[in-house]
Amino acid sequence: MTHPYWPLFDLRLRTGDVTLRPMTETDQLTVAARLPADVELNPAATTYAVDDADVNRGIVIHQSYWKAYGTWHPESWRLSFAVLVDDEFVGAQELEGNDFPRLRTVDSASFLVNAVRGRGIGKQMRRAVLGLAFGPMGAQAAITSAWHDNHASLGVSRALGYRPNGETFDRRGDGRDTMVHLRMLRADWVASGAADAVSISGFEECRHLFGIG
Repeated sequence: MTHPYWPLFDLRLRTGDVTLRPMTETDQLTVAARLPADVELNPAATTYAVDDADVNRGIVIHQSYWKAYGTWHPESWRLSFAVLVDDEFVGAQELEGNDFPRLRTVDSASFLVNAVRGRGIGKQMRRAVLGLAFGPMGAQAAITSAWHDNHASLGVSRALGYRPNGETFDRRGDGRDTMVHLRMLRADWVASGAADAVSISGFEECRHLFGIG
């Protein structure tokens, strides 16, 4: 084990030619530089009096990273993965659990850089974290949400077997818009056979961080 105090850094997920590894602080420079303009960040995040909007977005990226690890708790955690193809950073995939030991439900979010969109990578990286969640983590459900016009994200979810889970109005910019919610149950994941395509290493050493006995 390379990281005895924070073994998450040794966790690896692989499916096809895609590898996921937990984000490090060094990665944040790359994320800030390659974050596509159409990726919406937390509207409640702190912003600063700087002239360059990209600098503000980069600050939010760094603070979100520090907050996720700094406030990590077995009952409430948010794990961001760097997505790599041929060792090149192509995007990020998040997996989040709130009251996870009790609810056994995970949420997810992601983005891909523009150059690799439309190649099926989004589906592979989501499949990888679902393999982790429904596999050694023992999740019973996975939820996800996207704006009604985010056809790429909704398409990935539906292709993997998520089912409709309602719609809500949510704040978007200065107005409101429709957020589409979807859910996948453990039985749906098992029936899909998608777990066979996911390889996971380094999880047992960090099992305790997720509150799993």
